[in-house]
Amino acid sequence: MVFIYIIIGLFAGILGGMGMGGGTALIPMLTLLTGMEQKVAQGINLISFIPLAAVSLIIHFKNKLVEAKKSWLVVIPAAISSFALSLLCAKLDSNTLKICFGIFLAGLGVFLLINEIIKHLNEKEKKEADESASD
Repeated sequence: MVFIYIIIGLFAGILGGMGMGGGTALIPMLTLLTGMEQKVAQGINLISFIPLAAVSLIIHFKNKLVEAKKSWLVVIPAAISSFALSLLCAKLDSNTLKICFGIFLAGLGVFLLINEIIKHLNEKEKKEADESASD
């Protein structure tokens, strides 16, 4: 059983390192492949995110990609909402949490799909405009 946890961790870590959201894969894999309770899987995901976030932040600071003065506009609301939602999630049962997570993933998928369609249509429109201008 330990081997499956190692494989799941490696897979999620690779996805997270590529910027694809390792937790999006980690939580379903832990719940589906190991039978782990949803709350435990989400807690593990949050704990595993801490070192990745710390390393990413250090790299972004070194590359001067973080505007420290403006970051507080994101950090403070994120910290407050994270704390509040963690209290809410602690009161929810695992099945309700699974449904909420599934809705979140489905919504995220629809959002990404719509963004790609809009991007494709904009590129197509630009290409047609460039072709018309060159005639």
